[in-house]
Amino acid sequence: MTKEKEMMDQTIARKSNASVPVDQFDWDSFEQDALYDVDKKTIEDSYNQTLSKVVEHEVVEGVVMAVNKREVLVNIGYKSEGVINISEFRYNPDIKPGDKVEVYVETAEDKKGQLILSHRKAHSLRSWDLVNDAFEKDEIVKGYVKCRTKGGMIVDVFGIEAFLPGSQIDVKPIRDYDVFVNKTMDFKIVKINNEYRNVVVSHKALIEAEIEAQKADIIGKLEKGQILEGTVKNITPYGVFVDLGGVDGLVHITDLSWGRINNPEEVVALDQKINVVILDFDDTKKRIALGLKQLSAHPWDALDANLKVGDTVKGKVVVLADYGAFIEIQPGVEGLIHVSEMSWSSHLRSAQDFLKVGDEVEAAILTLDREERKMSLGIKQLKADPWANISEKYPVASKHSAVVRNFTNFGVFVELEEGVDGLVHISDLSWTKKVKHPSEFTAIGEKLEVVVLEIDAENRRLSLGHKQLEENPWDVFETIYTVGSVHEGTVVSFNEKGATVALSYGIEGFAPAKALVKEDGTTAKAEEKLEFKVVEFNKGNKKIILSHSRIAEDAKKEVEVKENKEKAAEAESTQKAVKKIKANIEKTTLGDIDALAALKSEMEKSSK
Repeated sequence: MTKEKEMMDQTIARKSNASVPVDQFDWDSFEQDALYDVDKKTIEDSYNQTLSKVVEHEVVEGVVMAVNKREVLVNIGYKSEGVINISEFRYNPDIKPGDKVEVYVETAEDKKGQLILSHRKAHSLRSWDLVNDAFEKDEIVKGYVKCRTKGGMIVDVFGIEAFLPGSQIDVKPIRDYDVFVNKTMDFKIVKINNEYRNVVVSHKALIEAEIEAQKADIIGKLEKGQILEGTVKNITPYGVFVDLGGVDGLVHITDLSWGRINNPEEVVALDQKINVVILDFDDTKKRIALGLKQLSAHPWDALDANLKVGDTVKGKVVVLADYGAFIEIQPGVEGLIHVSEMSWSSHLRSAQDFLKVGDEVEAAILTLDREERKMSLGIKQLKADPWANISEKYPVASKHSAVVRNFTNFGVFVELEEGVDGLVHISDLSWTKKVKHPSEFTAIGEKLEVVVLEIDAENRRLSLGHKQLEENPWDVFETIYTVGSVHEGTVVSFNEKGATVALSYGIEGFAPAKALVKEDGTTAKAEEKLEFKVVEFNKGNKKIILSHSRIAEDAKKEVEVKENKEKAAEAESTQKAVKKIKANIEKTTLGDIDALAALKSEMEKSSK
């Protein structure tokens, strides 16, 4: 007994060695691994069996042990608890000790021996499984519309933020997205991106599935001419889309009203219920053309039966084009005023020169076709034709003041009054100035004094002149600029053949290039004043040919002529004297010395 008791005491002593003070610790036993009566591995195995097995990167259930302002302590049955930031429990602000929560094991033991858990990841992984399952089974899910975003809405589905495009909210265009915020709705998951963890949902898909059956029923009953009630679904610049109960049809802007309209909103409004008639549809009945104006009588049928050609009507300009203007006589009844019927004048060719949209006008009916529903009108017919008494008002040789309207290469078109135009030929602009283009002489819009030269009433043509207002100065110039006369002139401009020279009285002459050479051998320059001799004068062509070189040349010739004349006279006198001497010699002898002396004296006098 004593021996057994001793062994027991030794065992107790070994077991208690673990909890004794440091100074009483049995280091010998520790070194021999004799702290316990059983093997150390057996003790570790027994301890590990008391703990749950933890696998990293898996979702497990844990119990909340403690909660403070910053952290939540969660026990998952492991040797240590995990600490989770309280921000991961924002969706559950009432969390308390004892609550069971799902957590994601990120790391069983980090460098500090700490268990790392995440509630947010566990929630996300679980939600993602639910989303994928609903997508595979094509199930309808509930979703909470959290907020609006660019292009659509953000929806909470199983705790995952899914995107709801604006086009997938409803079959009708949405004008106010905010009405859907904070609402719980049914959705269908239409797209999942596993790589980026994106989810796209649709509410429209559920509605479309419901109305497909309605569409099939409605389309099967559609007939041309059928009148249906619909709701204005959308308004565009070109027409109105009408919901016929699941099937959409288009009322083109031209089929909204018999009258001309600029915007469909002048006739209908969004969500308005209207009656329409089916005009046409394609073979599949997916494109349906509707009409609204066809439900009322055509305005042409209500047009005054007594209205006829020649009558005067009033209306408003609704459309302007270059070729004319459309006048609305009454809603749905229009007539065209062609630009040629707006004025007796012929130089204005655009309707905008006479009218503008909105103008109230009075016009005469020119043509009226009730079957074709066409009417042509005229404004100028309300005024007298100015060409009716043209010969009396503008007789030949009469003088008038006109306005320059247009230029051509051959002349100027002027307006004497509205509807009365005439042509001043370029040759009839000036007696003295050689006009190459009318723009050199006058400008559009300026007044020009003219005289009537010729009248062609049948073709509505007037031949006018401007230079005829003055006498022809070339009759006077003919007496001044005679051939051979010398005048002072200024070199104005040069060309390949010569130069233009400005003379007195505002006329110009032409000097060939060789005629511009001066006496010193140099050539005349622009703006240089020189003496010029008239070489040629042509009254018919209004042409004066000048030469500066000719002055020196003619002067030299005159000197030569004079010298030649003097030499000829001297020679002639000498010949006469010689003849006389010869005659006297034949009669004289050697004794006639006095006679010879007298002859000599006579010859000397004659030479002087």
